[in-house]
Amino acid sequence: MTSPYHLEKTQKSLQLLDKLNELTHWHFENNDQYRAMIEKSGTKLEAKTLEEVPFLPVQLFKLMDLVSVPKEQVVKVLTSSGTTGQQVSKIFLDKETSVAQTKTLVEVMKPLLGGKRLPMIILDTKSVLKNRNSFSARGAGILGFANFGRKHFYALNDDMSLDVEGLQAFLEEYKGQRRLLFGFTFMIWQYIYKESIKQGFDINFGDSILIHGGGWKKLKDEAVDAQTFNRLLKEQLGIQELHNYYGMVEQVGSIFVECSEGHLHAPQFADVIIRDPIEFTPLPYYTQGLIQVLSELPKSYPGHSLLTEDLGTILGEDDCACGWKGKYFNVAGRIPKAELRGCSDTFQGGIMR
Repeated sequence: MTSPYHLEKTQKSLQLLDKLNELTHWHFENNDQYRAMIEKSGTKLEAKTLEEVPFLPVQLFKLMDLVSVPKEQVVKVLTSSGTTGQQVSKIFLDKETSVAQTKTLVEVMKPLLGGKRLPMIILDTKSVLKNRNSFSARGAGILGFANFGRKHFYALNDDMSLDVEGLQAFLEEYKGQRRLLFGFTFMIWQYIYKESIKQGFDINFGDSILIHGGGWKKLKDEAVDAQTFNRLLKEQLGIQELHNYYGMVEQVGSIFVECSEGHLHAPQFADVIIRDPIEFTPLPYYTQGLIQVLSELPKSYPGHSLLTEDLGTILGEDDCACGWKGKYFNVAGRIPKAELRGCSDTFQGGIMR
């Protein structure tokens, strides 16, 4: 199968633009709220470049139920992570969008994981998957990545304590085989790495690949960057290979995975644009700004072009030393709350372009 990182700029832009324009038309015709925002903003439906595709601020999904298919076609509702009392995003999936997201995630991960299912350790608790029709961002992530593994073992008990005996038995059973580990960055740090030191557990994951994402803000509060995280987990837990990814519940399936050089990459189904936090104009490469994410997958809800609350920088395109084509970038973290309020004040009517 062709790698999802093989298209160069011109070919990728043309293909992606066609699909994004189709989605803009679809949501305009099938979503009254989206149509009202487009009409109020005076945005053109037919974009000539990726930068012209109209976009929604991701915060809107916390304020409105945005659905572009009949409610009876919704098979799953995803919610974003949030502390108690916080508003959460609600994402409505029909079967077509859900299947497309699963297939795309498989293609995006194949260059790292290959086509063979590996014995899998999920560095989380099974209780997060209790309701199969309504998932948190954690549950959606686990369910999506579980497709890459077999003989799934959940390393945490319901009280978030580490199941040391079960883990040791699993590692022994699959000794000599490559193992897939999946979890959320801060939880791995808090409940696996720190606990193994505190309790003096001797755990060696051996020949393993860890896919992890989310929770960097809490780690930055502890002055832990990506390099430190990777080094300490290799030293303490013996994990051989680590890959961070950037993704969000509002665009499940279109994730941006870290290559062997430590850069996040945009696959052929998705892209990123960096915008000025005040003017919302596109910024040149090597300039930090707000991350806009584009994806050809969301059909059941208008999430194909979203302005996030995250700051990032595009580092290049088609020339990463890892060999993958497409834009590659880094994420610096959330925009400070004061600036975010400024963004909200500037934003009128929902759509921005």
